[in-house]
Amino acid sequence: MKFEILTLFPEMFEIMNESIIGRAIKNGIIEINLTNIRDFSEDKHGHVDDTPYGGGAGMVMKPDVVYRAYQSVRKKSNGKVIYLSPQGKRLNQEKVKELAKEDELILLCGHYEGIDNRVIEEIVDEEISIGDYVLTGGELPAMVLVDSVIRYVEGVLSKDSTAEESFSESNLLEYPQYTKPDKFLDKEVPEILLSGNHQKIDEWREQQSILTTYKKRPELLTNAQIETAKKLLNE
Repeated sequence: MKFEILTLFPEMFEIMNESIIGRAIKNGIIEINLTNIRDFSEDKHGHVDDTPYGGGAGMVMKPDVVYRAYQSVRKKSNGKVIYLSPQGKRLNQEKVKELAKEDELILLCGHYEGIDNRVIEEIVDEEISIGDYVLTGGELPAMVLVDSVIRYVEGVLSKDSTAEESFSESNLLEYPQYTKPDKFLDKEVPEILLSGNHQKIDEWREQQSILTTYKKRPELLTNAQIETAKKLLNE
């Protein structure tokens, strides 16, 4: 899978060469290309923004500069163009899985007060938000999107790793995890996990997923699951 990222700050993406993403890049499973929008300014000072028409605070990214950067990427990619914006639809696991089916994605990172709306109308296929809050730019949301999407690209993780995560097929939060030592700060690993009885372990994990979801995100549960959680709490 290939990501083409349009940004004013390509150096921010260096962190993506680490951990799971870094290994996926080294193994040729995913490709991340960065295009510096500033390189397409025709101003001798490299200006990429200007004051907003109608007045107001801040600066707006110029449409011609963004469009030239986009055209340079479009020559090598047919991917869907996603603009990372707080006005977009909120990113969730369903959308992540949908995007993971794409061969290529072009991610547009805004900055300052945003991008001239004319170029957004011209080139953007979809606007996506990572939450109902405002950041200084689209770079961090772009990283979040890439990180979440590549987990569903074949070869990046095992199928078991993604199937049991929070918001996976069951839409439940993940059960609690434990590792060595068996005892820590006078707290012991649940005995069932040491039993070797995988059927019982699976049942316990399913129950714990329901309980965890009930305590932290009850709106995700069906009425039947809520009743199950209440019974488990009373046992």
